[in-house]
Amino acid sequence: MVSTPQVSVVVPTFARPALVTRAVRSVLAQTVTDIEVIVVVDGPDAATGAALAEIGDPRVRVVELPGRGGAPNARNTGVREARAPWTALLDDDDEWLPTKLAVQLDLARRTRVPSPVVASRLINKTPRAEFVLPRRLPEPGEPISEYLTVRRGLFHGDGFIQTSTIMAPTELLRRVPFTVGLRRQQELDWTVRATGHPDVALVFAAEPLVLWHQDEDRPRISLSSPWEAQLAWLRGIRPLITPRAYAAITMSIISSMAAPTRSLRVFRLLLAEAHRHGDPGPVDYLTFAQIWLIPPSLRHRVRDRILGRRPVRPVPAPPPTSGPVAAEPGADVRR
Repeated sequence: MVSTPQVSVVVPTFARPALVTRAVRSVLAQTVTDIEVIVVVDGPDAATGAALAEIGDPRVRVVELPGRGGAPNARNTGVREARAPWTALLDDDDEWLPTKLAVQLDLARRTRVPSPVVASRLINKTPRAEFVLPRRLPEPGEPISEYLTVRRGLFHGDGFIQTSTIMAPTELLRRVPFTVGLRRQQELDWTVRATGHPDVALVFAAEPLVLWHQDEDRPRISLSSPWEAQLAWLRGIRPLITPRAYAAITMSIISSMAAPTRSLRVFRLLLAEAHRHGDPGPVDYLTFAQIWLIPPSLRHRVRDRILGRRPVRPVPAPPPTSGPVAAEPGADVRR
């Protein structure tokens, strides 16, 4: 009889065999070995299947979809295939540090929340810089929608969650599937919908456990979403987020997508949207102004200089302990 693994790992991919094999090998190198890896190939892709077959590990299972459906659909398919009580998500162009699952399982065992969503910090690797996100963890009682969206300074990253950091009960991921067709902010959308359930809370590991590769010259499917579609998504989730979060998303995320239009009409529309349904603060106005007035490349250079971002050497997280919960390992925050 085949034993049930502790964790199922779902990796959606398409036509990136070198990247997905790197991601899968980082999973197989985990200190937690009782796992299964479900690679969901988003459409016919012989090269990816051949590359994964060369790994030669029976814990790797490939599910090839008949046609393209997008990353959210592929993740949902993988979750339906999962056999473990916990499912962790990994994008095909990212990597895990070796103790990622061990730290998260330890946090999950120590929390009193029935259905914890366990995330972590990550190391963001770009051609320009290498730095840790998020810069801070949630504060007790802080609404999750505000933690993930409201800026305390002019640059994003104060509060942050990324798909490759998420581990959650398989039952929860089936109860709250990813929104098919949504091209940007998939993890934000899923997190606010999941934490809206009374038995769910977000638990953060303080140490970075994921390498988030952002090769800025490589096209990413999530970056090609029109701002109109993202505004329609935001209006749809308005009951789940606070007015402060609504204003922040409108004046930062959606504005950054719309600013290349250089349209005064769109500028006014988004400003009115933030006023009508949100509660913008001074930082939101400053963010809105610099997004519309300063070219993105200059904003990026100024951001890195102000934040003092310099290359850092990733250090594997220490193995989890079985002792009492300390204040440092993470933060447990209900929405």
